[in-house]
Amino acid sequence: QVQLVESGGGLVQPGGSLRLSCAASKGIFSVNAMAWYRQAPGKQRELVARITKGGITNYADSVKGRFTISGDNAKKTVYLQMNSLKPEDTAVYSCQMATLMYYYWGQGTQVTVSS
Repeated sequence: QVQLVESGGGLVQPGGSLRLSCAASKGIFSVNAMAWYRQAPGKQRELVARITKGGITNYADSVKGRFTISGDNAKKTVYLQMNSLKPEDTAVYSCQMATLMYYYWGQGTQVTVSS
């Protein structure tokens, strides 16, 4: 059974940085895209950033210029570098890996931005 394991969440002050990591515990074949989503309390889950197999990225407007997604398709690992964090970035962040047949999800990691 494929599992995505996330790490790197935690508590950080406004203006700080965190780096999230997500790795597949077993082999996933033919990953077409990797992404990070987040869900804040009382809000719908939203796409934060996405990177395709070809390296094309897209970001939510709210994180452009502050967050950077990167990935290693061979290692089935995706990262999210988050800088200049704001309280409104507080959420559970989940990674996703998309193949032709399935979407795989991580369990989520809490990011809290607070002074």
